[in-house]
Amino acid sequence: MDDTDRTLISLLRKDARTSVATLAEKVGVSRGTVSNRLRKLEDEQIIVGYSVLLRPDAEPAKIRAWMSVLVEGNQTRAVIANLLGEPAIEALHDTNGRWDLLAELRAASMGELSKVLERVRLIKGIANTETGFSCNSPAHSDRCGRRNRGRQRVGVL
Repeated sequence: MDDTDRTLISLLRKDARTSVATLAEKVGVSRGTVSNRLRKLEDEQIIVGYSVLLRPDAEPAKIRAWMSVLVEGNQTRAVIANLLGEPAIEALHDTNGRWDLLAELRAASMGELSKVLERVRLIKGIANTETGFSCNSPAHSDRCGRRNRGRQRVGVL
């Protein structure tokens, strides 16, 4: 990956819907070069997809929670594989410190969240979990790094 690839990725992080023609103009290369580089980045799974970002309040009926997961021994890969099969998990992060993994969860109700937590806690290789949920999101950073003002409160289950 070179500077041109990094520039393309940076532009797409700001707006994944940017046209190939616009990307080519901003980077100073041909449309064919942009298309070929994007195809290569996708083939090498450097770019694994494009997504839509929603405001945190765009789905007000959804409960958002974060589950910290402590994995027993060397079972991290198996635990990750099982967690990725849970539909309520929107994202999974490998971390350091006290917890091994951080799962972002979404549920339609507290009852549904409780069922998700029950299923996750039964996964072989999970030693312990701690879950916090979002009470309000007056502050958030989008994936482009812009920060909105305010504070976020998190509750712990």
